[in-house]
Amino acid sequence: MDEYIERLKDGSLKLYALEKELPPAEAVRVRRAFIEGETHTALTGVGSFSIDIDRVVKRNIENMIGTVQVPLGVAGPLRVKGEYATGSYYLPLATTEGALVASVNRGCSLITRAGGADVRIMRDGMTRAPVFAARDVGHAHGVAAWVDEHIEDIRRAAESTTKHGKFLDAATYVAGTSVYVRLEFDTKDAMGMNMVTIAGQKVGELIERETGARLIALSGNMCTDKKPAAINLVRGRGKTVVAGVRLTDAMIADLLKTDADTLAEANYRKNLVGSARAASLGFNAHAANVVAAMFIACGQDPAHVVEGSSAITTVDRVDGGVYVSVTLPSLPVGTVGGGTGIDTQRECLTMLGVAGGGDPPGTHAKAFAEIVAAGVLAGELSLLGALAAQHLARAHQEHGRG
Repeated sequence: MDEYIERLKDGSLKLYALEKELPPAEAVRVRRAFIEGETHTALTGVGSFSIDIDRVVKRNIENMIGTVQVPLGVAGPLRVKGEYATGSYYLPLATTEGALVASVNRGCSLITRAGGADVRIMRDGMTRAPVFAARDVGHAHGVAAWVDEHIEDIRRAAESTTKHGKFLDAATYVAGTSVYVRLEFDTKDAMGMNMVTIAGQKVGELIERETGARLIALSGNMCTDKKPAAINLVRGRGKTVVAGVRLTDAMIADLLKTDADTLAEANYRKNLVGSARAASLGFNAHAANVVAAMFIACGQDPAHVVEGSSAITTVDRVDGGVYVSVTLPSLPVGTVGGGTGIDTQRECLTMLGVAGGGDPPGTHAKAFAEIVAAGVLAGELSLLGALAAQHLARAHQEHGRG
């Protein structure tokens, strides 16, 4: 080991090149030892892990020195009545926020007692939006018109790059001499960003060749990926999922310790009016909490929590109770690819019965999206109930949270 550390110090060996000379596990060990020396920090905890190093250094990480472990809890059972997910589930939640799992667990109990959450996927499409430079406004208009008139040519170019993905649509947006083409794909059980990026490159080259517009960037931020954006809230990105449950007055009183009118008013003044006054893109209590915890546990891209947080929670007063629902317009999820194959994350997906590809393709990712939406509904119900009953601070104190 000393020889490699000396070479790293004198610059004759780069950190990223260790795997070219050593087996992955040894390369990680040497790199960690070098960083320990450089930073004067013992990384004993970081160096203790159980995942398959050979896989992750090839597919998931560069310059690996170990892992950061996040506590994993479960909430449930949660009854889900979806088109793809039907049954009772224990939700794996990876978080360091005390009281979160307990809160979601209470929501799960309430939903299950009510007979389960109705969940439906309204639409499904992953996007990539290349941007082109036109010569002038007239040329920009012509580029947009060409796209509209040659959808089948675009389809053939896009689908020539993948055996799994299916091209769905192309929408154009013009700003001066900039032309954005928002491409949408059905990516089956993959979250699909790699798939749509490769297909987008092929389409971009086609449009550039046929229209004379210059392809400036494969992503022009109209996708919109990993950033808060109204276009995702309106048009959707990934899975657009809605989950709802009907609660009786007795259930609200027994488990949430409040009443239907107070619950509805808390949602109206907090989630709807408060969010509007803040010009928020999310009209919910804490959807991001559940999305983040399930994403981390199940190998999703945590950066997509920003899209998943753009959720809308509604409470409708009905005879004898309320109907509570959450709408997640932009939930990018997958059960193959990315971090879903890492040992611990795959175990969490297996808990839910959605690991790997579904039969037919796409059904596992859709089932997972339905489960996540039902979990968000559980979290919203519990926090709204705590706020309506003035129990939030007490709950955090009881769980020892400062």
